[in-house]
Amino acid sequence: MGGLPDWYSLCLPPVRTRTDAGAMTNNNTGLLAGKVVLITGASRGIGEAAARLFAHEGASVVLAARSADALDRLVTGIRAEGGTADAVTIDLGDRASVRAAVDRVEELHGRLDGAFNNGAVVQQPGPLHETSEDEIDEQFAVNFRGHWTAMNAEAALMRRGGGGAIVNTSSIGSRRANPVLPAYGAMKRALNSLTESAAVTWGREGIRVNGITPGGTATAMIEQWEAATPGVTAQITASTPLGRMAEPREVAEVAAWLLSDRASMVNGAIVPVDGGAGA
Repeated sequence: MGGLPDWYSLCLPPVRTRTDAGAMTNNNTGLLAGKVVLITGASRGIGEAAARLFAHEGASVVLAARSADALDRLVTGIRAEGGTADAVTIDLGDRASVRAAVDRVEELHGRLDGAFNNGAVVQQPGPLHETSEDEIDEQFAVNFRGHWTAMNAEAALMRRGGGGAIVNTSSIGSRRANPVLPAYGAMKRALNSLTESAAVTWGREGIRVNGITPGGTATAMIEQWEAATPGVTAQITASTPLGRMAEPREVAEVAAWLLSDRASMVNGAIVPVDGGAGA
């Protein structure tokens, strides 16, 4: 190994090779093999990438989003490639809908090992004084209370199964001033606090809770922002030390690791996935 001592190779994890990154078979040795994982916001962007990746890594995924048609197409695609997937519609602003989605996981699998709370709604870009009260109410209902409700329902099911792991999608905009998306940034910052509090509260029950803060990521949300604020994509790219946007799968990879047993001592972390933009 290029002059490294012999013992060094014994410290390295086994190398897992992939053929086609999009190919998927019934993976009994993947990062999430044997786990049941719920993904909210699963119909597009980071959530869709997570659905495909988690299934590729051996998880049985239950995909939740508002668009039944998009979910059905995604489930069909995952199953066609050998994965295990089911879908349930969810409205994160409706507490009963959120609880029903978790109940559906229990009906399908009898347990829940992991939850990737990725669903969110973006506000109309604009300064604080132009943000409407209706937008603030929506941001609170979906981006904060929706996660609160989901986490409590998920933890209750995990508790009955002996533990699990939760990952919440926050945002780089939660870590600093966010003058263009002030309500969105505020709710994501509140989500960080909720994530840390849950990690401390539930840790002794074997439930790990972590968050991720993606930076600029090539999703429909960024496209909406670019349409409202031309030039913002170039600005984000220029401010990222790696010199590019993240692909949704790159963000999903971090969530997959946090949900896996390889992250067994990671609890209460808010992990940047921003190419160094927040450094």
